[in-house]
Amino acid sequence: MLANDIYYGEIEMITTSSTFYWTAWVTVATLLMVGWTMLNVARARWKFKIDAPTMDGPVGFMSVLRVHANTVEQMILFVPALWLCSGFYSDRMAAITGSVWIAGRIVYALGYYSAPSRRPAGFAIATLATLVLVGGTVAGLIGFV
Repeated sequence: MLANDIYYGEIEMITTSSTFYWTAWVTVATLLMVGWTMLNVARARWKFKIDAPTMDGPVGFMSVLRVHANTVEQMILFVPALWLCSGFYSDRMAAITGSVWIAGRIVYALGYYSAPSRRPAGFAIATLATLVLVGGTVAGLIGFV
């Protein structure tokens, strides 16, 4: 519908039983997970006595900081892919894949916290989940649903 078009149809409201129900819950879980990484940065600042705005310190601090920063960076790709897939393909498929992304980010964080060399598995899981969401969006856009 263009700005000058006149619309005579019914307007459908989004309700709690809308088609985006599960995706909304995964979004809430995503926010809680990124909040957890943010809290871990605050704890690491206190533990290593690093005042803001300093962004450098020992490996233990830098690992916690990088987990949070990388998670926020990945959310730029993940959140739109999650919602587009939900809208154009399937709310449940998007939510399940989004849950896998969250699990991947947790595996990434715990691996990175223990040793930076242990982060690739979680990164791969989350990246694959994002690619599946993008693929689902494209499938829905081209009518492959």
